[in-house]
Amino acid sequence: MGVFERYLSVWIALCIGAGVVLGILLPGMFSLIADIEYASVNLVVALFIWIMIYPMMVNVDFASLKDVGKKPKGLCITLVVNWLIKPFSMAALGILFFEYIFAGLVEPQTAREYIAGMILLGVAPCTAMVFVWSQLVRGDANYTLVQVSINDIIMVFAFAPLAALLLGVTDIVVPWETLLLSVVLYVVIPLAAGYVTRRALDNSGNHEHIADFTGKIKPFSVMGLLATVVLLFGFQAQTIIDKPMVILLIAIPLLIQGYSIFLVAYGWAYLWRVPFNTAAPAALIGTSNFFELAVAVAISLFGLNSGAALATVVGVLVEVPVMLSLVAFANRTRTHFA
Repeated sequence: MGVFERYLSVWIALCIGAGVVLGILLPGMFSLIADIEYASVNLVVALFIWIMIYPMMVNVDFASLKDVGKKPKGLCITLVVNWLIKPFSMAALGILFFEYIFAGLVEPQTAREYIAGMILLGVAPCTAMVFVWSQLVRGDANYTLVQVSINDIIMVFAFAPLAALLLGVTDIVVPWETLLLSVVLYVVIPLAAGYVTRRALDNSGNHEHIADFTGKIKPFSVMGLLATVVLLFGFQAQTIIDKPMVILLIAIPLLIQGYSIFLVAYGWAYLWRVPFNTAAPAALIGTSNFFELAVAVAISLFGLNSGAALATVVGVLVEVPVMLSLVAFANRTRTHFA
């Protein structure tokens, strides 16, 4: 791992601080950036998210789908957790905390926006950082590629209707056009670009060309992530300064969700006698979120300064330290697996 990957938590923390400071000192600049949008999609944020996602999409190997049947247990665990458990448990936790436990601390309309942001996180399974988590537990790389490929394909068709279903349950009106546009912008187009790039690089059948290319553009992916974090926290700077307790309130159910989902998937894999190099990535993939997509859709649906956007940004804040702690736990318990 390079310096950026090894100390990613540190860089994100610094960018969060920088975003808040710049947002307070230069509110006019962030207002100007916020106005650069088309069809409710901020073009500056979109640019950085594309830069962040594209290198990961090049790693998606559609040819690896033929190997799905070789490890059906791990695939079953992650797909069930990602699409049948996590979205609904996230919605349930959001409603539990913001409509009941925290009811007296947050205004009803704002609470509904926080719930919406949490739901968008729960409906978006990870498609990028999964490669990092799998590498850190020395997981089966081909299996991870299969998982990411299948999740991306399912997400193209399932993200919009599932998000709309759950957002509708919480009495939030969903503009289908914007939601579908976000899926096209942040999943379909980067996935297609990655596929075309991979085909062009792999014509000779030499996968080293792909590895060399992704290695060269990897720093841009990290810079895209850090720039996105600076922008998002800059947009939310005043809210963070005015309501620091809100960050804690949102983080609590997100932490519960993350650790609970991991334990469900990891425990299921252990009881089902799934080998560690498949079980660990399966649990980590099921736990991690595609927060880039969740942030983008929250901004598109509810606006840059909305509670939903803030909730997804807190998801960015929580994601890395939670996943690193789960990686450490998995590595310490690997001897209990086959």
